[in-house]
Amino acid sequence: MSRSPNGSWRSVGTRPVRPDGIDKVTGRAVFSADFNLPDALQGAVLRSPFAHARILRMDTARALALPGVKAIITASDLPEITEDQALINGQPPDFRDMSANILARTKVLYEGHALAAVAAVDAKTAEQALALIDVEYEVLPHVIDVQQAMAPDAPVLHDSLITQGITPAPSRPSNIASRHEQVHGDVEQGFAQADIILTEEFTTQPVHQGYIEPHACMARVASDGQTDIWCSSQGQFMVRAYCARLLDMPLSRIRVTPLEIGGGFGGKTTVYLEPLAVLLARRSGRPVKIQMSRADVFRATGPASGSYISMKIGALNDGTLVAAQGILCYQAGAFPGSPVRLGCMTAFAPYDIANVKMIGYDVVVNRPKSAAYRAPGAPMASFAAESLIDMLAQRLGMDPLELRIRNAARDGTRTAYGPRFKEIGYLQTLQAAQAHPHYSAPLGQHQGRGVASGFWFNMGGQSSAALTLNEDGTVMVTTANPDIGGSRASMALMAAEVLEIDVDRVRPEIADTSSIAYSDLTGGSRVTFAVGMAVTQAATELVASLQQRAATLWDIPVDQIDWREGCAVASIDGKQEILSLSSLAAQAGKTGGPIAAHVSINAQGAGPGFGTHICDVEVDPDTGRVTVLRYTAIQDVGTAVHPSYVEGQLQGGAVQGIGWALNEAYQYDDNGAQLNPGFLDYRVPVASDLPMIDTVLVEVPNPRHPFGVRGVGEVPIIPPLGAVANAVSRATGTRHVDLPMSPPVVLRAIQRAARRRR
Repeated sequence: MSRSPNGSWRSVGTRPVRPDGIDKVTGRAVFSADFNLPDALQGAVLRSPFAHARILRMDTARALALPGVKAIITASDLPEITEDQALINGQPPDFRDMSANILARTKVLYEGHALAAVAAVDAKTAEQALALIDVEYEVLPHVIDVQQAMAPDAPVLHDSLITQGITPAPSRPSNIASRHEQVHGDVEQGFAQADIILTEEFTTQPVHQGYIEPHACMARVASDGQTDIWCSSQGQFMVRAYCARLLDMPLSRIRVTPLEIGGGFGGKTTVYLEPLAVLLARRSGRPVKIQMSRADVFRATGPASGSYISMKIGALNDGTLVAAQGILCYQAGAFPGSPVRLGCMTAFAPYDIANVKMIGYDVVVNRPKSAAYRAPGAPMASFAAESLIDMLAQRLGMDPLELRIRNAARDGTRTAYGPRFKEIGYLQTLQAAQAHPHYSAPLGQHQGRGVASGFWFNMGGQSSAALTLNEDGTVMVTTANPDIGGSRASMALMAAEVLEIDVDRVRPEIADTSSIAYSDLTGGSRVTFAVGMAVTQAATELVASLQQRAATLWDIPVDQIDWREGCAVASIDGKQEILSLSSLAAQAGKTGGPIAAHVSINAQGAGPGFGTHICDVEVDPDTGRVTVLRYTAIQDVGTAVHPSYVEGQLQGGAVQGIGWALNEAYQYDDNGAQLNPGFLDYRVPVASDLPMIDTVLVEVPNPRHPFGVRGVGEVPIIPPLGAVANAVSRATGTRHVDLPMSPPVVLRAIQRAARRRR
């Protein structure tokens, strides 16, 4: 593969209409709630009204006697998972915890925790049955806040939870699941060298991923035990593996068909309903469909972790960073597993700092188990780090971009978490920000400008792709990853590039678990890189096969055949001969049969991603209301395979981060019940809240991918928290360290600052 003489690709970098676009905008696309089977029952889930309570008794007899009820299940119907069976090869997830999260066994640990599930002839009957299940509780003290949960006298969620990562191991249980320490250099020596040391504490609240489509699934179990699941998820192989493990079933007995997904952002990388639907279908002998309400989604699925962070940096008078230290405490929800380790790794990754020490605590609280949300763990850590960088720039009287350029990680910089960076474009994003007209635009009264940077590792992983040449010369590209951000289009573009054909002759599809080899889920910004690599290799194999078929037809050595413009080309007896893709397809029967290629790889060499954002705000001094006036997201994207969708990723991440910074938060009453389980009260940004988000695509190709691809989906949500907070801080003249910066919070800060000045 080579670029054209003008340096561009034939297909990669163009902007065709996405293959699934028309069906989605016309309402023809099939999402989980749209899928139905004849004779299917409706499922419903009984959920706890308490944040923390012991289950003394549960009686389902009255519910089961209700006409139209066909099956009821409780935790006793789930296989027991012992402690030594909880992990596979010592790696998360913990299936014992996952099982207890799907259906509570001895205690409920948050409002919304599932206790039982019912299948009935219709939704009304199923809901009536839930009301007839008798549950007797012993209500226990609960704890919502991460710092309170770490206190020695806090109510303990799990009597068997002993903090890991501490030597010697504690003898008493606590809510601190684990301690993680990451050390680079000698921080004590670094701070001793520093001319300036800044310390601050920060808090963020749990926020929801905000996907529009609630969780839903359908399950059918045949008489021989063969099980089919249709669902909305970020990975059908993940659903198959988790259900098999939780229900003690062979993988071969489960087929999972992915339907369209109405958003996920990390929130659909685990299971909630699927095992319940399978058990109900098995017990009733009929297909079972379960859907979550919006309130169920908020109360019972995983938000991003809330956090408390104490952070310190040291610098020389010229702005050189010499030391950084942080203590990160992340809410895991009811079961261990927050992304605090990733927060420790990413906080200062954009910078070349000789001495860094980060300590992370994974803490359980009486909230839903946390789940991934775009760059899990990184936005909160970046908010703290980028706020301190901005505070340092103000202390030094230095331009905040100049300070970042002085300390920017470059090729060869050793990261605080170990490896050295290779072929990264962070410096280029800073330079692009400096040169952007936004950065030099004038500001008015009560207005402020903030900048912040962010880093994400990006991922590779196990990926499969199959290319099939149809009889008419068109090509099917089959992969195994649900399309969240336009990956069908990216796969088609890369296949078309290798085959040197128009992209409208390539049709991408996403297969079920029985129709293609295993792939890791859609997440971690891995699909365009890793699955694209598999597609590229399969397309290359297909070209080689086509050249071999042409050699057979022409009866010449294959090394005499070139592939150009979608055709096999050879010089035979001084005359140029051409066989088109259509001709080769039509004659496949003469040359060995159907023509196809399949590749399965464990993709390595993901290029890390960096972004720098600029945000302008105006703050109303009388109400504290923050208006975002202008926003620019700049990112090293490697190669933009479909630039429109890359720009969309940057814009979407920026919008989600702005919501995280200004409005979004789970709110609870004194009993641990959520007060805002819906989009009416849980305030996500809407179009009228935002300016147009400008984007700048910096392309520093990743040399370990055939087209220079590096993932783009995670990075855009990392800088906004810091960029918005820095802008608000500069507009108000007082530092804002607690998110979200809602109008009452900002107004109180303004009033406190005014009192101090008086």
